[in-house]
Amino acid sequence: MAAVAAMSVEERSAPARMAPPSRFGDKAFEWLTLGMALIVLLLVFLIGWQLARGSSLAIQKFGFHFLTTSTWDPVAEQFGALPFIYGTLVSSLIALIIAVPLSIATAVYLTELAPLWIRQPLVSLIEMLAAIPSVILGLWGIFVMIPWLRDYPFPLLKKAFGWTPLFTGPIYGPSMLAGGIIIAIMILPIITSVSREILRSVPNLQREAAYALGATRWEVTRIAVLSYARKGLFGAVVLGLGRALGETMAVTMVIGNTPQIAASLFKPGYTLASVIANEFTEATTDIYLQALFELGLVLFGVTIAVNLLAQLLLKTMTAKSTTRAVQ
Repeated sequence: MAAVAAMSVEERSAPARMAPPSRFGDKAFEWLTLGMALIVLLLVFLIGWQLARGSSLAIQKFGFHFLTTSTWDPVAEQFGALPFIYGTLVSSLIALIIAVPLSIATAVYLTELAPLWIRQPLVSLIEMLAAIPSVILGLWGIFVMIPWLRDYPFPLLKKAFGWTPLFTGPIYGPSMLAGGIIIAIMILPIITSVSREILRSVPNLQREAAYALGATRWEVTRIAVLSYARKGLFGAVVLGLGRALGETMAVTMVIGNTPQIAASLFKPGYTLASVIANEFTEATTDIYLQALFELGLVLFGVTIAVNLLAQLLLKTMTAKSTTRAVQ
């Protein structure tokens, strides 16, 4: 009895041994999130595979010359994508040149300078601009923007910069420059919203340290805010570029839809997305349809290549900043 009593006392005094925690929940969550990430990669792969499968006949017939020739003649079954690649890249570049300064300046004003009573109304208006369907912007571009551009800004540009090949020739209205402007209007709210969130995430300690050193408001914004958020702002520009490359309806309605390569921005152009949207229902032969599929594959590849190049530039900028900081 004494031994039993001593044993029970020992059992009561000894700390309760807890079972090791189960790792099933952590593992299940890890595998679930991994599966979601792999699904995204699988979707990208399936899109590329389907485009390649749908354009196999055109790839076999035209080969690499599809990317380097300018002939687009469905009747003769001769197809070349160079004018559309040119139009896509040039219109996107014009859009970035116009939209990036406006977007970042607007984001800086809303984050650093705007009074509280006007900040939220401006943010709401910018978000409403992003919600406007592209076909509505296209209609506005046809009936409002193009007549105004043709009567006022385009003649002024021709008068001031007509000595350059970019602003020569007759003014038609629908043109590469008009397409770039409408794309700029569409990507402006995206870059502005993302840039604003990035600037808001800059720690206040950065600003306070700059003010403590005697910096002016402009110097604080330039040194403490924009320099700190440089990588994030570059990412916002890349997001806008992705939207610009794939924009279809609005640019189709104002760019002129002419497969040509011209130095003058006053002349009509064509983009990869526009020709697919315009001619997909007219593709009555297999080779015509597969040529359009190959245009989709080219657009898919251009988008991925531009994003990869942007990531490479971002890493290069980061490496240079780190090297300077170490030195």
